[in-house]
Amino acid sequence: MTQKKKIALVFGGSRGIGAACVQALAEGGFDVAYTYVASPLPAGAARAYRVDVEEPEQVAQAFADAARDFGAPVDCVVANAGIGVPPGPVAQFDPASFRKLVEVNIVGAFNVLREAGQRVADGGSIIAITTSMVRHATPGFGPYAGSKAAVECLVRSMAKEIAPRGVRVNAVAPGPVDTDLFRAGKTEEAKQRSAALSPFNRIGTPKEVAAVVGFLASENASWVHGQVVQPNGGWV
Repeated sequence: MTQKKKIALVFGGSRGIGAACVQALAEGGFDVAYTYVASPLPAGAARAYRVDVEEPEQVAQAFADAARDFGAPVDCVVANAGIGVPPGPVAQFDPASFRKLVEVNIVGAFNVLREAGQRVADGGSIIAITTSMVRHATPGFGPYAGSKAAVECLVRSMAKEIAPRGVRVNAVAPGPVDTDLFRAGKTEEAKQRSAALSPFNRIGTPKEVAAVVGFLASENASWVHGQVVQPNGGWV
């Protein structure tokens, strides 16, 4: 009898790290669905749902749509949807930008994690994408790093709460990664400064981060729970 494929749902899967996660999970044997805000990936095997993670009803609908389309509850959830805003010192940071970080990166992640805690199949996995900047103070990025630190706190508590169902909950905290979000507004000099933070003198790739997500979603990570894994090339 053919074993049914597991199902993964990636929130924020249309580009960058999220799109690489969609590909890595598909290569790992999952049926994959993902969410997007502006535009989906080019036509492929993965299902795509338009979702604003700030709206809990839309997040819940994505889980319902995936269960309908694949005929079973989701086994793996990746909470990747998030934003960056122009950096700046805390004392001069734009309050509207900070509020947007909170609404998307904290409230949005909470909405995804909350729904995942109710909907993910027993024995499944939940993975949140954060940042190594939580542990490496970077001038100008305190508000962004703070929004991701909040997600790591949610992950650690949730890992204790949901363990009786056999669900593993972890975070992946990359260092600088070559994405549109990373490149936005940066000069070549600024990019090189970021590369120099690693002893390998380069920044990471979305595929390298997605490989860690794929591992955490797999049975090979059956004893990895409540952890923050940092693919950052030795940055911190």
